[in-house]
This record gives sequence, C-alpha cells and structure tokens, in this order.
Amino acid sequence: MPAASETPTHPGADLGLPASGRGSLASWGSRFGALLIDWGASMVVAIALFGIGVMREGGWKAWMTMAVFFVQKTLLTTFASGSFGQLITRIAVVKVGGGVIGFWRAAVRTAMICLVFPAVILGPNRRALDDVLLNTVVINRASRKTP
Repeated sequence: MPAASETPTHPGADLGLPASGRGSLASWGSRFGALLIDWGASMVVAIALFGIGVMREGGWKAWMTMAVFFVQKTLLTTFASGSFGQLITRIAVVKVGGGVIGFWRAAVRTAMICLVFPAVILGPNRRALDDVLLNTVVINRASRKTP
C-alpha cells in the first residue's frame, strides 16, 4: 500500500485521470470558452436560418438560438464527444472511466446546460451537477504544447 505522501492529490486523481496532458481534467477557462463559442456559433446559425428576428423579436423566434444550441451540442457530443466549441478548445465529454456518452446522456446533459442552474452548481473534480448526475467528465483531448 502506498504511503500517504504518494497518493495523487491533483484534481481528477480519484477519477483515475492524469495530472496534465491528454485525458486530464479540462480547465474551467476551456469549458467557459467552449460555451461562448457554442453560443456565438448558435446565434450565427439561428440568424442565418430564421432571420435577425431571433435577436429582437419575442415568440418562437426568441427560442431559436437555444434550439440551435441544443441540437448542435447534443449531436456533436453524441458523435464527436464534444460540441463545436469543445472541439475548437480541444476538450471532450466522456463517461467516467472512459468511453463515449451516447445520445441520451448528451441530450440530458445539454438540456441541463440550457437550464443553467445544474451547470453552475459545482462539485469536486471540476464537475458540474450535470456531470456528477450523468457520470461524465470533461477532459483535455490532447496535451497542450508550451513554448
């Protein structure tokens, strides 16, 4: 049995994740940046599909950015383990222990993010409530190159 001083103490250690590089926990900065990219891209697509009214009008048009966001994030997370913004920021959503999360987890996770509240309740290991409930974790896809 390893001594207490040999026990890994970095975030994600208890999930079996490395301290840095590929497979380590994604930073909050990367996650927030990915969310901003996703929302901005969803706004552009919603405006292209439904007109500028998605930014100014009420009714159904007011929800089109959210609808585009939900569809793109769910589908890309299902098939590429990350949304458009997550692919750009080189992070991925996987099940704890590894593996793709599949459609139902991607859809429920995205719905929880759209509700905002579950996504801002933070738990251990840089996991929000949606990650804890769905047994997912956001990791780095590739090691970051430093100069």
